[in-house]
Amino acid sequence: METAIDPVELTARLVRCPSVTPEEAGAISLLEHLLRNEGFDCFRIERGGISNLFARWGPRDAKSVFGFNGHTDVVPPGNPDEWSVDPFGAEVSEGQLWGRGAADMKSGVAAFTAASIEFARMHPDRGAIVLTITGDEEAIAEDGTVAILDWMEKNGERMDACLVAEPTCPEKFGEAMKIGRRGSLSVRVRIEGIQGHSAYPDRARNPVAAMARLADSLSSAELDRGTENFEPSVLSVTSIDTGNPASNVIPASCEATVNIRFNDSHSGKSLLDWLNLEAQTVEDAFGVKANLQKTSLGECFVTEPGDLTGLVSDAVLQTVGRSPKMSTSGGTSDARFIKDHCPVVEFGLIGATIHQVDERVSIADIRSLTEIYFRILDGWHD
Repeated sequence: METAIDPVELTARLVRCPSVTPEEAGAISLLEHLLRNEGFDCFRIERGGISNLFARWGPRDAKSVFGFNGHTDVVPPGNPDEWSVDPFGAEVSEGQLWGRGAADMKSGVAAFTAASIEFARMHPDRGAIVLTITGDEEAIAEDGTVAILDWMEKNGERMDACLVAEPTCPEKFGEAMKIGRRGSLSVRVRIEGIQGHSAYPDRARNPVAAMARLADSLSSAELDRGTENFEPSVLSVTSIDTGNPASNVIPASCEATVNIRFNDSHSGKSLLDWLNLEAQTVEDAFGVKANLQKTSLGECFVTEPGDLTGLVSDAVLQTVGRSPKMSTSGGTSDARFIKDHCPVVEFGLIGATIHQVDERVSIADIRSLTEIYFRILDGWHD
């Protein structure tokens, strides 16, 4: 479909903003200026050195408010010499737009911005649209979408449903939408022992041996066998470190990091309780002291199939002739925050090259995605 705002050109303009977290680099300002000129009420939300944008078209008390969420921050490009193009040049070739953030997810932001502007121009009296755009998704995400939602609650703003424009399709555009995400729990474990000479282990209490036992026990555990909507939960020990350069010294302490991706048969609390019980077993066996510190937590969630998922599926089918599979695979996204505000799903482009050298996205798919988002708005505000 033809739109007043070209989503491909807007994607290119956003890619040319080197907005590596936490740098805004002009991306949020570009969108704010564009949306304000189209009659959207725009509010910059600054927190923790992060720039975010809330934009609304239509009255606050509208009968129905549909929301889009996306991010303009990107991961670092790595070594530019390994790229075939300038990572922030937004080069167009071979039917693709190339650059860091092209797929994840400046194209998605451009598509819902263009679709929202087009809908507002064509239907000035139908409902309301809210765009929440953050500059803090790729990092810790404490001052991004969370800050926007906090601001919305304080200022009486709402969304009745929300679509997050993350890339959701593994290989073919339109093949998958996300209706949920596994939870993610990261924990730092520190075991305190007693330092000693390695020739006299009976005079020490070895925290490394205790940590090895704990790591083996955790890694060997079957957390579950999967649920109706999710694959089995998985635990990974991602680091073990003593900082000990001496081969003949038993160190006083040892640290490790554990990450669990969990399904809806667990909660963050239940897993923390289990980890503490496992640590207690090692404490008793080795005479050491274990301390566990949660470093990050995103709870698992699922949006049950219904009006929202059906609307997205229909829009995709009508546009590209493919019905998306409802999936809960992958890592985390900002949908984990929005789920506490309103029903949320994710649908976007192919994610095969995200975070990679030579990240790129199909130009034709950007245009199709814009049409899908327009159809969703048209169906929601029918």
